[in-house]
Amino acid sequence: MKRIAALAVAALVGGAATIGSFVEALAAGPKVTIDSGNIEGKALPSGARAYLGIPYAPPPVRENRWRDPQSVTPWQGVYHADRFAPDCIQGLRGTTQNHYFGQNATSEDCLYLNVWAGKAAHIGAKLPVMVWIYGGGFATGSASMAMYSGESLAKKGVVYVSFNYRTGPFGFMAHPELTAESPHHASGDYGFLDQVAALKWVKRNIARFGGDPNNVTIVGQSAGSMSVSALDASPLARGLFHRAVGMSGSVFDAPGGIGGMPLLDQGEKDGLALQAALKVDSLNAMRQVPADRIFNVQGIRYWPIVDGYFMPQKPRDIFAAGKQNDAALLIGFTRDESFSPLASAATPEAYETAVRHMYGDKSTEFLKDYPALSADWHRNAMNAGRDTSVALMMWNWARMQSRTGKAPVYAYMFARMHPYAPGVVFSDHDPIKAGVYHASDIAYWLDTLGSLNLFRKTRDWTSYDRQLADEMSNMIVNFARTGNPSISDVAVPKYDTADPRLVELGETIHPIAWPEREYMPFLDTLSPAPRTVPAATATSAAAQSPAPLPRD
Repeated sequence: MKRIAALAVAALVGGAATIGSFVEALAAGPKVTIDSGNIEGKALPSGARAYLGIPYAPPPVRENRWRDPQSVTPWQGVYHADRFAPDCIQGLRGTTQNHYFGQNATSEDCLYLNVWAGKAAHIGAKLPVMVWIYGGGFATGSASMAMYSGESLAKKGVVYVSFNYRTGPFGFMAHPELTAESPHHASGDYGFLDQVAALKWVKRNIARFGGDPNNVTIVGQSAGSMSVSALDASPLARGLFHRAVGMSGSVFDAPGGIGGMPLLDQGEKDGLALQAALKVDSLNAMRQVPADRIFNVQGIRYWPIVDGYFMPQKPRDIFAAGKQNDAALLIGFTRDESFSPLASAATPEAYETAVRHMYGDKSTEFLKDYPALSADWHRNAMNAGRDTSVALMMWNWARMQSRTGKAPVYAYMFARMHPYAPGVVFSDHDPIKAGVYHASDIAYWLDTLGSLNLFRKTRDWTSYDRQLADEMSNMIVNFARTGNPSISDVAVPKYDTADPRLVELGETIHPIAWPEREYMPFLDTLSPAPRTVPAATATSAAAQSPAPLPRD
């Protein structure tokens, strides 16, 4: 086990020093005993404590590649949980990208988690627990990104957990041989099974950090929010969480084909395509292929599927039958985000052409709701792109929970544009055109505005931005504590199918009618675009085929 250095070093110490006394002398940070052994974290200047890089499953390598996460073997000595573990294998972000937070090592050996606890955390404190699930289109993502730090929320009275889960071909590849060898006759959703394993670790261990295992809130953004909605539907997650926060994503498909989960047979076809690209004759041979060769195969979509085990039915059917986990929800989206080409149309003619191409005989009615022949055509196009993708995904989640569940739903729309530093330039982001972009709300919810100025100044945060971050982080903490995000000066309306309302978080904070709510039922009747996957090719380029969600 990495970082258990105390015993090895102690063996070199002569004289009267014992192994036990040497370990005690070496240890400088806070200690906790968990079910797999003793760990030592570190005290932060704020007074919070951090425990970083704790293993919650053995490395999913060699024979454990493409298998359910296993149990950790207990260790002797003290495990030094004082630095982040490697990210799961993925391409690295460039220094000029918008969300750049430094370069971490990547590895298949990546199933580790992190815990932050504030001054009030102690055994018996029973503080609310928040578990963060990162986004990244199920192709990338990291629990160690600075924007996802749990220190600020820990200071506000929660125990905060983040964890890595497998992505790309290692996390979401199905294959007929994998299905055959599985005791559940399922394959493909290994990243989701990692998430379940991490939540089970929380259930077993979080009380040792001062958290309440009976008050766990799962929180995610983009593919992380889709993960939250999938866990909300999955029987494997029953009893592992009690509230859920979803930011900009769900597994309830929208007309662009975004969010839906194909069936197992489609996933198995993609797995066979990977095998063909690798030019090997069996699953066993695929397990011997170096990880970088697998990662460098392009043109295959690795995506969550209805595998029959983690997800026994389509999520819509699970919710329609009232079989979801019935957790209280806080869900929403940002004003200008979109997974649709409609939002990027350069002219009203291009926008209208795209609508007619995408929606055929329903395009005339569509253009009545979102007109191209209007002075506001560009705003209409942006709203159309948002409403046919992210907003509809969240609308469907809210409506399905409200129809068959007992727990309440609260909704929001984030509408605050970032104040960019003068002259700042990004390789993947245009501040002039970005608007209130996908993922722009995270740093406010988690109160981590400073992370976006970590390596260079990219934002000129104002006192209002800091106030908004303080209020939004108070809202999410109060939701974790009580199941209601309202705070003293912010009343968040419950979602009502007869009168859908949400709270707008922008230049002011106030309840509004759900934007374009009168159009949403029509948008839900539009047919998803057909799914096409190009032929797989082996390449030296360190990237996967583009994911349908942005890689935050």
